[in-house]
Amino acid sequence: MDIAAALPVFVVTLREGVEAALVVGIVLAYLRNAGATRLNPWVYGGIGVGVASSVAIGVALRQVLGWVAGADQGYGQVLKLSLEALFGVVAIALLSWMLVWMTQQARGMKADVEGTLSTVLGQQQSGWGVFGLILIAVLREGFETVLFVSAQFEQGWMPVLGAIAGFTGAVLIGIALFQLGIKINLRRFFQTMGVLLLLIVAGLVVSVLRHVDGAIALWAQLNPDAVRYCVTAGSGSCLLGPPVWNLSQILPDRAFPGVVLKALLGYRDRLFLGQAIAYVGFLSTVGTLYWRSLQHATAAMPPATAKPPAIAPPQ
Repeated sequence: MDIAAALPVFVVTLREGVEAALVVGIVLAYLRNAGATRLNPWVYGGIGVGVASSVAIGVALRQVLGWVAGADQGYGQVLKLSLEALFGVVAIALLSWMLVWMTQQARGMKADVEGTLSTVLGQQQSGWGVFGLILIAVLREGFETVLFVSAQFEQGWMPVLGAIAGFTGAVLIGIALFQLGIKINLRRFFQTMGVLLLLIVAGLVVSVLRHVDGAIALWAQLNPDAVRYCVTAGSGSCLLGPPVWNLSQILPDRAFPGVVLKALLGYRDRLFLGQAIAYVGFLSTVGTLYWRSLQHATAAMPPATAKPPAIAPPQ
């Protein structure tokens, strides 16, 4: 069993799940303080529908990829690789944006949720308003996770098990925070998860480029007249340029410890110049934005003598 295939999915699901759990916890706490616990079933309903919808989207995507791959052994594989690359690009964009945006907006998350609830409770159909708020929070994080799982290019159940483990961990953290009153340094948690997520998404950039390259190479094989668009020059790559290294005999990425480095750091035993440039470029740009968002959030923190907030927001 390739447990390493579950690691990146676990990290992403855990981080995204804890963000959703914070929203759920804030809502439940607000309803309790406002004497509106009668609306709690709407909260649980929003969670259930959000999780079920995310699972349904994931199953549908996998079915589409399987159907496309089986439709034609030639062009079906080209289309499958292209769709997986597209899912990867969308997942990279969403996860990168959420990583930076959530860090910048974290300080006001509790106030924003409570402000929305204050407006919702003043409406006649307040239950539907609470349901919609929870549904959007859960579905947003679930959709990002589903896209990431679909873009992992891994077969079998290990990525799914990683997602289940991450979701379970997020639920346990939510219970520990809001039901058991256990103090957890969420700021440190999200910073650690943020760095890991940054490296994992950088590895996804490398994988997406390889799949785009593979799709073009396969298309060129099926269209001999178009072979000029795929100039490998003996390197085994159409678009990625010359190889940077080939460590498949020294540190293969399908065996320990290379498989762990691949899962968490984006390591590949065969790396091409285009992939190396994209990896470094992604870490340089998105990493810089993330670092600045962390500094902005730290500058917005209250003085050390002030009473800290009850729940440290995600960063």
